[in-house]
Amino acid sequence: MNLDLTTIDRVIEMAWEDRTPFDAITFQFNLNEQEVITLMRKELKPSSFRLWRKRVQGRATKHSKKRTFDKGRFKCSRQKTISNNSISKR
Repeated sequence: MNLDLTTIDRVIEMAWEDRTPFDAITFQFNLNEQEVITLMRKELKPSSFRLWRKRVQGRATKHSKKRTFDKGRFKCSRQKTISNNSISKR
């Protein structure tokens, strides 16, 4: 794994995002889940790595096959819609 600093920063950012699946990281950077874990272990402080692992383990949104939605962005049913720069009522 020979990545420049900008790429490492982007991979870490994507790994921290709850709704970015590991498949997206694999597609964009050709790093599988185990390689991302290794990178995170190497680049983060031990406490930050443990926090990230606890957060990611078992999270359905980080694994495409476990997601409940396929296309588009997830949107909470309680989230209000925005139109013309004002929040519209339900």
